[in-house]
Amino acid sequence: MADYKHHWKDGTPVHLPLGKIVCVGRNYAEHARELNNPVPDEPLLFIKPTTSAVYITRPLEVPRDQGEVHFETELAVLIGRPLTNASAREVEAAILGYGLALDLTLRDVQSKLKEKGHPWERAKAFDGACPLSPFVAAEKLPEGNIHFTLDVNGQRQQTGDTDDMLNPIAPLIAHMSKQFTLEPGDVVLTGTPKGVGPLVSGQTLSLELEDVLFVETHVV
Repeated sequence: MADYKHHWKDGTPVHLPLGKIVCVGRNYAEHARELNNPVPDEPLLFIKPTTSAVYITRPLEVPRDQGEVHFETELAVLIGRPLTNASAREVEAAILGYGLALDLTLRDVQSKLKEKGHPWERAKAFDGACPLSPFVAAEKLPEGNIHFTLDVNGQRQQTGDTDDMLNPIAPLIAHMSKQFTLEPGDVVLTGTPKGVGPLVSGQTLSLELEDVLFVETHVV
């Protein structure tokens, strides 16, 4: 946890400190429906601490005795400039890079918290809850929609496309910046498509972002 640092796909460091990790829930309608959740009227935001960040390529160690731990594959956005009350155009200029992340979730814990109307941090913010891939410079991705996938043990499990987001990336981050300032080194997770499921010891997870980034990890 403490040794995580942002880096590029080629292994060179990104000379920005790891900041907060800002997440959005239920940003894909089909994912909301698969968990029997209502689709929110505005972005549903929560934050993971820096201690949740780990390198995705290292073996995944999950908490025990707290019920199922689910994977949620997400497009990650690395912020390169301060954003406060930003416009969508200012957001686009501030995006330094893109990567992939797993928003690991203690699903049984989250269900109990939701029943009580409590915040989700106990289920979302534990140590190691945010495995992050290396980043690819924003200009290396194609213009338009961004596509990503997750395979579990060689079988397609999740397929994400930014065109399916309820809140597209730039307006979403602009909305976030109106609630609190985003700083260089912060990471935004943009929501998960349908197909989430439990992590099981021995699984191999393969994640791909367009044709520019491929990472693999294992569950121990």
